[in-house]
Amino acid sequence: MIGQPFSWTQAWSLFRDPVTHEKRGLLKERWDALDEESKFPTQGFGQKATGCGATIGIQPKCDFHCTGCYLGEEANAIPALPTAQVLDQIDALRAYLGPKANVQITDGEVTLRPESELIEVLRHARGIGAVPMIMTHGDSLRRRPGLLERLMEQGGLTEISIHIDITQRGRDGILKPKSELELMNLRDEFANLLRTAKKRTGLHIRAAHTLTVTQENLPGIADVTAWVIRNRDAFSLLSYQPLAQVGRTQKNQQGVTPDELWEQISKATARFGALLESSEPLHFGHRECTRFVPFLAVQKGKGEPRLMQVIRDTVEDRAVMEGFFKTGLGGIAFRDDRPLEMVARALGALRIAPGYFFKKGWPWADARLAESMQSSVAKLLMLSLLGRVRVDGVTLTSHHFMSPEELRTDVGQARSAACVFRLPHNGEMVPMCQMNAGGVREQVYAEITEAYRKEMSAARVE
Repeated sequence: MIGQPFSWTQAWSLFRDPVTHEKRGLLKERWDALDEESKFPTQGFGQKATGCGATIGIQPKCDFHCTGCYLGEEANAIPALPTAQVLDQIDALRAYLGPKANVQITDGEVTLRPESELIEVLRHARGIGAVPMIMTHGDSLRRRPGLLERLMEQGGLTEISIHIDITQRGRDGILKPKSELELMNLRDEFANLLRTAKKRTGLHIRAAHTLTVTQENLPGIADVTAWVIRNRDAFSLLSYQPLAQVGRTQKNQQGVTPDELWEQISKATARFGALLESSEPLHFGHRECTRFVPFLAVQKGKGEPRLMQVIRDTVEDRAVMEGFFKTGLGGIAFRDDRPLEMVARALGALRIAPGYFFKKGWPWADARLAESMQSSVAKLLMLSLLGRVRVDGVTLTSHHFMSPEELRTDVGQARSAACVFRLPHNGEMVPMCQMNAGGVREQVYAEITEAYRKEMSAARVE
């Protein structure tokens, strides 16, 4: 695996502190920076995660012309940053986010950047302990067979996000889709592409499916959600992004409210036995910005999976989550762990909080499984080891970005202050909505253009 080396000494360190001293310090910084209203018991920002970040300027150009696009009209004319400056951004993100930093490799369509440079960016991120995720519309993977495999083998790519929805324009073979149902064959194609890449390389890759949500495709959200649940071996996360009037988004496009969106999502989860009465209680950042709901999926044979909402908005479930945060293990993360890392981290967690896991966590999990699955932790583990059931997870999350008008309100400023998704610019970590709706992106692009102009002028003089 490409990335930092791992030793028995590091395993011992993880056993002693499975969260790590660095991560704990950064979590405290995030928590201390929140206003008092955002410091509610089930707040994940500062208790579970340090946030996530993204690059900017790595490849502003995009070969699509979608009807809901947060880039400005000038984006396609902006030159890409030199690789050295992109690596500087990765370094800044790693310092801000800490171990296993969630770093989105994004801007326009990053797969248009030369493949060797993109691989260099991925390798650098992995080498300093970040987890890079490529954000793409995916058509480069269709046009260039083997690209995904090369990114995995040569760049150490373990996470990718593929955006698919009816607002997209420019996809090969698909002009102007009218409904999300028209794109199900395309989704099948991408799911099979991911499965094939894993099989050919022998490597694992986690994939997210993102989509813009408008009034036009809202009726298809339940079907897309059900598709992801059935294809969770390929896409284990579905990220809904209600449209915001930002960038070159067409003015006739209308977004949706959080309640409208989650009403459709609940119709899908109900098909699999999970009556989603609420997307509470877990949040990251401001309550208006993100909704995050993980599910456990249990499937027998080729039948339909049965879902269980992991944390519901009940007294018992809230207490278990709050108790977990109080153990000091809230920042623990197993993503991308090698076997020795995972074992050391898990044993370390049990060493630190045995009472919580065996006296509170296990009985709660047994009760939840008995209620939802007519099973228990021990029984489910045994059936899984025997290959009689498939047990895995799928996460549904929505990210509610702001328009310039929303950003200027008092609530908008409060949301921006609690933002979990930031980009590096001039020594600061800028909230994403400030980047998209507050004029910062235009400023960044102007700086890139000016630097490029000066470089070309100097080259002509020489």
